[in-house]
Amino acid sequence: MPKQHLVIATRQSALALWQAEHVKQRLEALHPGLTVELLGLTTKGDIILDTPLAKVGGKGLFVKELETAMLEGRADIAVHSMKDVPMEFPPGLGLGAILERETPMDAFVSNQYASLDELPEGAVVGTSSLRRQCQLSERRPDLKILSLRGNVNTRLAKLDAGDFDAIILAASGLKRLGFSGRIREELTPEVSLPAVGQGALGIECRLDDPEAMALIAQLQDAETTARVSAERAMNHRLQGGCQVPIAGYAEITGDQMRLRGLVGSPDGAQVLRDEVEGPVAAAEALGTELAERLLQQGAGKILEAVYGNHS
Repeated sequence: MPKQHLVIATRQSALALWQAEHVKQRLEALHPGLTVELLGLTTKGDIILDTPLAKVGGKGLFVKELETAMLEGRADIAVHSMKDVPMEFPPGLGLGAILERETPMDAFVSNQYASLDELPEGAVVGTSSLRRQCQLSERRPDLKILSLRGNVNTRLAKLDAGDFDAIILAASGLKRLGFSGRIREELTPEVSLPAVGQGALGIECRLDDPEAMALIAQLQDAETTARVSAERAMNHRLQGGCQVPIAGYAEITGDQMRLRGLVGSPDGAQVLRDEVEGPVAAAEALGTELAERLLQQGAGKILEAVYGNHS
């Protein structure tokens, strides 16, 4: 008899719960008779809020406790933002499905200014991401960029309290939580190339659980999977973690893929960009090719310096 009950391990932030609830509703709609339960857990990344992410260990910061719950049999699957998912999985676990992507763009949010270009010299901008910091600093070296941690509601509250002139968040998270109206500008890839996997949801599962894998397989979105696979292949070859100044963005037109990549120093003084194009069927190979091109330009030295500063 097929599995009739699934437990989803999830963080307890509003966004994580939205994502888990979204998957629960879709699974229950796809499989009549199936019941899905949420298991709320707290991760290290949710507890340590007063330190920039890069300094507390980026890899797996938001997923380890969820993975432990699956390995111990307390949960069957976990829903992740793909930008938080490490390149390597623990033995016995893997990615079961990647869902259709929401916009991968970054969002400019401000109560006073309509766009990044309108910010006055010396304006204070909040972000938790070295990738965003790098690109902002390169474009607007006059801005003062400060670390901003916490969930979406906390970050918006700090903006509203006057701690920042503007903040940069993932547009997908704002839209999922009903905050589309707070977005003053979606930053184009030319201004802020997105994080690898940003905007996509992934479902992790035990590889020895074929029943759960069969249930979630129907949520797989082929186009998003190809795009994210290319971006992650680039990041894997660069040996990038989740919290390093690496960006990757794949687009598909017909059967062709365009993949853009970026590696930079957090202060924006060094920024390497490159791109490749080729058939969608060769998504992962394109990612590796782009990483090789960036490494030939010196990406390895930039990343070594970043890891050295945050070790």
